[in-house]
Amino acid sequence: MEINGDDVAEVVLKTFNSWEKKRKPLVRSDGKREWVPLSGIVAQGKGSLTCLVAATGMKCLPQKHIFRARGVVLHDWHAEILAIRSFDRFLLEECHALATSKQNTSDYVRMRKAEEMSEKDFQPFALREEVGLHMYCSEAPCGDASMELTMAAQEDSTPWSLPSTDIAPPSPAENSDEVLQPDSSLSITPKIVSPSSPLEPPTLHGRSYFSQLGIVRRKPSRPDAPPTLSKSCTDKLTLKQSTSLLSSLTSLLISPQNVYIHTLVLPSSQLSPTAAERAFSPSGRLKGLVGNDKWEGGYSFKPFKLVGTTKEFAHSRRQKGDLIPSNISSAWTPRDTETIIGGTLQGRKQFDPRGASRVCKRRMWKLALEVAVLVGVPAVERVLRLQTYKEVKGCKMLAERKTVKGDVGGVLGGWVRNEGGEEFEVNGVEI
Repeated sequence: MEINGDDVAEVVLKTFNSWEKKRKPLVRSDGKREWVPLSGIVAQGKGSLTCLVAATGMKCLPQKHIFRARGVVLHDWHAEILAIRSFDRFLLEECHALATSKQNTSDYVRMRKAEEMSEKDFQPFALREEVGLHMYCSEAPCGDASMELTMAAQEDSTPWSLPSTDIAPPSPAENSDEVLQPDSSLSITPKIVSPSSPLEPPTLHGRSYFSQLGIVRRKPSRPDAPPTLSKSCTDKLTLKQSTSLLSSLTSLLISPQNVYIHTLVLPSSQLSPTAAERAFSPSGRLKGLVGNDKWEGGYSFKPFKLVGTTKEFAHSRRQKGDLIPSNISSAWTPRDTETIIGGTLQGRKQFDPRGASRVCKRRMWKLALEVAVLVGVPAVERVLRLQTYKEVKGCKMLAERKTVKGDVGGVLGGWVRNEGGEEFEVNGVEI
C-alpha cells in the first residue's frame, strides 16, 4: 500500500488548523512561543485520505501519582499515545452506532459473520479490510528513534557514562521480575539482570545516556521532571506493530487482525534511517520476532513503513523564536474535541471523576460494556462486568494479547510494567 508522506501530513495539519485558537499553542505575553508535538491517524479508503483522530501533547503522570489515577486520569498524554487512545475511542463509538442502528457496517467498522469467529477470534466487530491506517507525527517519537537527533544536537556528542547511583532500580514488589542492564560495551544488545543484582539497572531517563542504543527508555525526557515508568513513544509504537492499535478493552470487541499502522510519516528533518531501522524494523532490535507464527487471535508482527514528509507543523520544535513547551493537550475526533491539562479535562481538578477524559480507562470501559450489552455477546459482557479493571485486564479472553506483549517484551528486554492504580470499578463516570 504505497502512500505519499506529504499527503498524510497535509490531512492531519489541515485538521489541526481547523481547531479553535484556545486548543492551540500560544505566544505568551513575554514573546515566548509555545511548541507541542502533533500526531494523527489517517484512514485510506477508495482513493481518499481521511483524518480520523488528531492530538497534541507532551506530558505524562509521575509514577508516584499512578495509584491516585483510578482510571479517570490519563497516565500518558504524549501526542502519539493520545492519538492512539482517541482512535480506540472512535472505533468503540463506531461499534456503538452500529449496535444501536442495527446496521452491519459503517465506513470503517463492520459486524463479523458467525463463521469468522471462534474461541480465540471471538470479537463481534472488525475494521473493514479496504481501510488502511497511516500515522503522522510532527516530531521523532521520544526514545530510541530520536537518539541520533539528540546526539546531533549536543555541543559535545561524546557518549555519557552510565549512572552509578542516581537512578534507583524499580521495586521488585511493585514491578516485574526483570529489568534491563545493557552492557556498556554494546550499542544494541542488552543484558537482563534481576532487580537484586548489585549492578544498577539503567531504566534510562528519557534521552539521557545516548550511547545506549536499541533499548527500552522511559518518559519524560527532561532530567529534572518527576520520574515515571511510562515507556517512550518509540517503545509503545514498537509494541503496536504486534498488538495492533487496539487497547485491551477494544480488543475484546474488535478483531486486531488488520488494525495495524501501515505507514508512519515523520518530517524528513526528524527521520533518521539508522534510528528507524534499529528501533522499528525486523533487521533491528525486533529481529527476534521474524518468522514468529505461533500467535493466534488475529495477532501478528506487522512492521510499518517509515516515510518522510517535507511538510512542517507550524508549532513544532523547529519554529523560529524563543520556545517553551506547551502545558495543554488536545484530542480531536469527528465526534468531539477535548482539551487536557495534567491528564484531566481543562477546568476540572486532577483526580476528580468529573474531569475524566473520554479516552480515560474508566470511560472507555463503560462504553465497551454498553456496546457488549447492545450487540449481545454474553462472554464479553461477563468479562466487562467484573468488579475491577484489574480483573478485566487479567481475564482469560485477553490471554493471547498478553502472550504477544510478553514475547515482544522478551525480545526488547527491560520492559518494566507501569503497575498500580487498577483496583477501580466502572461506575462513577459517564460514557
